Amino acid sequence: MESWSLQDAKAKFSEFVRLVKAKGPHLVTVRGKPEVVVMTVKDFEALNAQKPSLLMLMKSSPLANMDLDIERSTAAREFDL
Repeated sequence: MESWSLQDAKAKFSEFVRLVKAKGPHLVTVRGKPEVVVMTVKDFEALNAQKPSLLMLMKSSPLANMDLDIERSTAAREFDL
């Protein structure tokens, strides 16, 4: 990710926006420290898109309505501490 100082980004704002659109997100620094990332609306919306929960993924699985026979052992396991 390319990095610009705030002063340079302000002085060359049109170029800065063009580069963000062409090359993706850019980091802006203030006094040498990373402060913000500038990105396109498309990138921002993709980043914030609603992701399905694990529960919803499991419910939409082709195996969701499958009956499973699960046998559990009641025997204790031995192990060394």
